[in-house]
Amino acid sequence: MAGRPRASSQRMLEEAASELFLESGYAKTTIEQITQRAGVSRNTFFNYFTAKSDLLWVELDASLQALTDALAERATSDDPLGAVQEALLVTAAGFTAERAPLVLTQYEVMGIDAELKAAGLARALAHADLIERYLVARLWAANPLAADRPLQARAIALAVLGAAAAAVGRWAADGPSRAPLVSYVERVVHPVLRGFSTG
Repeated sequence: MAGRPRASSQRMLEEAASELFLESGYAKTTIEQITQRAGVSRNTFFNYFTAKSDLLWVELDASLQALTDALAERATSDDPLGAVQEALLVTAAGFTAERAPLVLTQYEVMGIDAELKAAGLARALAHADLIERYLVARLWAANPLAADRPLQARAIALAVLGAAAAAVGRWAADGPSRAPLVSYVERVVHPVLRGFSTG
């Protein structure tokens, strides 16, 4: 175990967990089984994850960081809605067809219950929170005291997140022959943001 490169340990844990969740179901899989399958220690597990459930949402958590970075790179954009679209497309481009989250494609086999789905929803809503903060700070720069600014920003963020979530769901369901995620996201996100920009 000591000889395993640190950079590979997280991926090994993810792969081991995916295998075990599919073989035995999420509830019957223990952290000890995951670490044994991955060939790493329990301490190594907790270097990367705080709980077993974190392994279900690796891609979702990574996409939040990717979106954070993409929006930060567009902090000075004079087209905030366009910047949100660009940031979402950059984030979507990070997903390959081979790495569709198992929690979306195999949730029944893995025995994912309502509580775990709710945890995923909370994580997804963090993306909306991020977009909302970005828009509040930039969309009304010329009129920072606009009374409905927070409401509008929240509405836009939730609408665009809903569109992106629909795209991800369809992408995951389309199977191994699916087109790149970015093409799904672009088809639904652009009309939503265009509607707000002309409203």
